[in-house]
Amino acid sequence: MPRPSKLEESAILTALASLPNWALVAGKLHRELAFPSFIDAFAFMTRVALFAERTDHHPEWFNVYGKVRIDLWTHDCGGISTLDIELARFIESVA
Repeated sequence: MPRPSKLEESAILTALASLPNWALVAGKLHRELAFPSFIDAFAFMTRVALFAERTDHHPEWFNVYGKVRIDLWTHDCGGISTLDIELARFIESVA
């Protein structure tokens, strides 16, 4: 199955309009979340990890206690692709 290609900036900005908690930072889709506890943050990350594994597209993320920082970028195409938009939308649905 071919990997998606890099999206044009206009397509990324259009997608970001429907993802108000996300920003374009250093060429990646970026989001920071805060949870009441480490357990809540870890449960969220587990849900995202299961989706990421099914779609074979994994986030760059960092977790400390109840904080999760996420960056999305498709290495195969060297930029943001439809896989990143799909993953961001899933993340919003479980955040």
